[in-house]
Order: sequence, then structure tokens, then C-alpha cells
Amino acid sequence: MIWVETLINGALLGGLYGLLGIGLALVFGVMRVVNIAHGEFMVLSAFCAVLLANLFPQVSPLLMLIPVIALSFAVGWLYQAAIVNRVVTSPDPLSPLLLTFGVSVILRNVMVEMFGADVRSLQVGELSRASLEIAGLNIGIMPLLTLVLAALLFMALQLVLRHTEFGRIVRATADRRDIVRLSGVKPDRVYNYVMGLSLALGAIGGVLLAVRSSFTPFSGAERLLIAFEVVVLGGLGSFWGALLGGIALGMAQLIGLKIDPNAGLLYAHLLFFIMLLIRPSGLVSSRV
Repeated sequence: MIWVETLINGALLGGLYGLLGIGLALVFGVMRVVNIAHGEFMVLSAFCAVLLANLFPQVSPLLMLIPVIALSFAVGWLYQAAIVNRVVTSPDPLSPLLLTFGVSVILRNVMVEMFGADVRSLQVGELSRASLEIAGLNIGIMPLLTLVLAALLFMALQLVLRHTEFGRIVRATADRRDIVRLSGVKPDRVYNYVMGLSLALGAIGGVLLAVRSSFTPFSGAERLLIAFEVVVLGGLGSFWGALLGGIALGMAQLIGLKIDPNAGLLYAHLLFFIMLLIRPSGLVSSRV
């Protein structure tokens, strides 16, 4: 029963990891750009949630997700319009990587200057400690809600991209940027909305991870690594693959901690490495 409980909790943790990677998968699937600053933006959203929770202590910290998501979308829109669009069509594949890496370094130092290097976390009271006992298994309510939210967000994103006019425009832009111009579509504007949506989704994962664990301005690299492994493990540009990849990483991490309490993310990284060797295309090899 202990191992069954470990696998279930690993799957619940994987839902959170999937949320960390879905925004990265969206940007890569549409623009073929890896946003190195994705981790720093998630940490910034967590700092914003903590700041709002301190300003309005009478309001539930989880409700701070609403303004943080809206702010993250606006920041993503401006980030893409002012910076990333300048290199998104560059023939040199290193240009977007170098540019977003520079943004990540700047954001990290700005957060240190504004918030300090102290360890922070987002407290949600009894909800973080509440659990359900089902057939002798203890399942945390907050991780369960996180997995349900992740599944709903993945489903909603899939429905939007497959069954709405906006989704058809995004998919057409991802396939043939030059052809959609003939229909009056402005690819750069589409990219603005995609990046805004990506950072909004990343903000949800960043804030929920702040509820589960502590963070500092230097935590962006760790979150980016998890998001990157989720995306590659699931399949580049695949949304449901990102969720499956997150669940696989979460299970591997908790199994590793059960075997060796000092392992940390070692077993999750080993799973990522092994999957690269035997199935480099990922669990689900499809794109937007």
C-alpha cells in the first residue's frame, strides 16, 4: 500500500509538473522557440502572488491566481511584441536562445533587487495539510485539486486550439507563417497572444508550486529544467504529452525519494536521460 500511495502522490505531483511545461510546449509548438526565461517568469508570478497575499491577508491566497494570471498574460504579450518578435524568424536558431537567456538573467537580478534572496512560500492554511483517506491511502486534497485543474486546463487548451477560430489561426500560423499573411493574418500579433497565454499558464504552475515548496529568485533554473524535461519527455509541442511527461517525472521523483531520501530529482533526471536514448521523439510525438 505504501508503494501504491507513492505512485498516486507521484501522479498528483506530475499534474503540477505538467502545468510547468505546458506553456513552454505551446510556445515551441507554435513558434519553434525555446523560451529560456520561462522559469524566471514563473518565479516572478509566485512573488507577485506572495506580494498580493501580504497586501490582502483577508483574501484567500488561491484567489490571487486571478490577478496574477491577468498580469502574466499582459507581460507575456508585451514581452513577445517588444523583444521576442525581433528574433522569432531569425535564420540563426541561437538568436532566440541567447535573447531569452539574457532576459532570464536580467529578471533574476531584478527579483533579487526587489524581493531579496530570502526563501519564500505561499501559505494556504489548512488546505495544504488536508487529506482524504481512501481504502487506507492518504491523498492530499491540494495535490488532487492541482491534478484536476491541470487536466481541465489541458482539455480547455486543446478544445480552444481545435474548435475555435482563434485556435485555427494559431495552428495555421504554426504551420505556414507566410501563407496566413495572404488571408490578412498578422503572425506577430498571433505570437503575442500565444506568449501571453504561455506565461499565464506558467503563472498557474508557478503559484501552485509556491504553495507546495519554497522558492527564491534563483529558483527559475530549476523550474525551467523541469518544464523542459516535461516537454521533451512528453513530445515536443504535444500538450497531452506534456501532462503524461509530468506524471512520469513526478512518479520517478517520489519513487526515487522512497528508495533514497537524499536522491532529490536524480531519478526523474535519469528517467529523462533514458527516454532520450530509447525514444527521443517523446511519449506523444505530435505538435500544435
